[in-house]
Amino acid sequence: MSLINTEIVPFKATAYHNGKFVPVSNESFKGKWSVVVFYPADFTFVCPTELGDLADHYAEFQKLGVEIYGVSTDTHFTHKAWHDTSDTIAKVKYPLIGDPSQQLARAFQVLIEEGEDAGLAYRGTFVIDPEGKIKTVEVHDNGIGRDANELLRRVKAAQYVAAHPGEVCPAKWTEGAETLKPSFDLVGKI
Repeated sequence: MSLINTEIVPFKATAYHNGKFVPVSNESFKGKWSVVVFYPADFTFVCPTELGDLADHYAEFQKLGVEIYGVSTDTHFTHKAWHDTSDTIAKVKYPLIGDPSQQLARAFQVLIEEGEDAGLAYRGTFVIDPEGKIKTVEVHDNGIGRDANELLRRVKAAQYVAAHPGEVCPAKWTEGAETLKPSFDLVGKI
């Protein structure tokens, strides 16, 4: 079953954010655009490169009214320790949610259930609209890192489509580029 256009399931968790432990729940996502980025584990290899890339682009996401949430099955305590010991993770200003119960990874269908990585999450990225509905899903094998610029493009496209009913964003669409208005007359003309 696809998660597209489904509402995020109710949850309660704790995040490390701006030097504090803070509660986060499904209600935290309501009323604004959100991006949830699952990664396998703190103190690993590809993960800090991705979280650092998002940190470098965080101001751009904020200008779009988007909050980013990093999530792994580590605890919020581990997130704090990683933040305190890694120069790359020290740049992270968005919440890092601890999911030791694996409830979020399971709900977002990124939990690795078997094998040597059981209990960790795949690299899942979810764009969520202000109503709490999932608009984009991207899941990578853990050896493949993501790109914050591509995520920004997808967020802008999701926001554009939400603000302009009846229009769609074609391949490689960027902000300000032409969109399409699907209609009977457009069939076979592209």
